Amino acid sequence: MKPLARAVLAAMLAAQAATLGAQAAPGSADENAVHQVVEAYLHGLKFNDVASLKQAFWPDARLFFVDRNGHHGQLTQAAWYEGFVANAGKEEPGELRIASVEVTRDIASVKVVEEYPQSRYIDYLSLVKFDGAWRIVNKVYTAERK
Repeated sequence: MKPLARAVLAAMLAAQAATLGAQAAPGSADENAVHQVVEAYLHGLKFNDVASLKQAFWPDARLFFVDRNGHHGQLTQAAWYEGFVANAGKEEPGELRIASVEVTRDIASVKVVEEYPQSRYIDYLSLVKFDGAWRIVNKVYTAERK
């Protein structure tokens, strides 16, 4: 291998190793904490439990989506929570699960899949660690009818 190619390869491997080193190891304290926050979110969805949702979300978090007509939609926390009040405590049919988690230092990204009898939602959650605690600061989602 030529010296220049060897140097480029070494630099690429070092950069990759540095990136991997910045990510939380599976089962790390941060990854476990992120899972706990997202589990509170999923509990809130499953049981229409606004207290669990408030525990998971940063108060100023926003929810973004594209509606059935292809228009951009946005909800504040207060507007979103109103949709849960009428069914508070009622268990929703369906399966909700964490599909993937990636944690890098003080930020995380989580993909959630929600399978309901009539629809399927995919959520991408952005989390930030503030003062030692993880919170969801942003949610984007899409839905499709079955």
